[in-house]
Amino acid sequence: MGYLLLAGGAEFGGRMAEPDQKAIELAGGLDAPIRIVPTAAAPDGNHARAGRNGVEWFQSLGARDVSPVRLIDKASANSPTIAEALRGAKLIYLLGGFPDYLGKTLQGSLAWQAALEAYQCGAVIAGSSAGAMVLCQHYYEPDSCRVFEGLGLVHHALVLPHHNTYGKKWAACLSSKPPGVTLIGLDERTGLLDDGYGENWSVFGQGAATIYSGNETRVYCAGESFSIHP
Repeated sequence: MGYLLLAGGAEFGGRMAEPDQKAIELAGGLDAPIRIVPTAAAPDGNHARAGRNGVEWFQSLGARDVSPVRLIDKASANSPTIAEALRGAKLIYLLGGFPDYLGKTLQGSLAWQAALEAYQCGAVIAGSSAGAMVLCQHYYEPDSCRVFEGLGLVHHALVLPHHNTYGKKWAACLSSKPPGVTLIGLDERTGLLDDGYGENWSVFGQGAATIYSGNETRVYCAGESFSIHP
């Protein structure tokens, strides 16, 4: 089993270097193959620029094998070539954008199956903003104010990214969230890295993680850890 990294958005800069450098280390070091997945940025045509930004960021951290994959729709999500690129990756990074488009494009695809195979073999799967949202068991779609089934790697959880800017207001919209689900408010340029089992999470970066569980709200800053309980 590999590791999971969730980022709250505004990911390529500042103290996001801390969790991303740790992810590179867990992936095997600076020569580990890193693949950037810009799917969530495709609906408004920003996928190419977003992919380049991801490549440049990881290269600035010293990574030597970084490239985007042109996974932008259902057809490319079922491309054997793209699936093979993800299967051989050691760090797979899902960028931000439109969560519902990302979730529905990846769900049941050859590309996502390949990413899961890589994860089972020890790869790191990371997601920022929309990418972090869909990795959870549930995700919130702000345009429709609805909750959907995510890709399910983070059980009993729903991420609210950009929590220190506009994401915090979404918590009030989720007072009737699915039972047993923990809301994770994640600030921009802040990352959560799990222990390889999805049980304990450590906070990295400039902001905090705000945990809404039952009637309790707790805030964890960089250097602190917590567990997600159903």
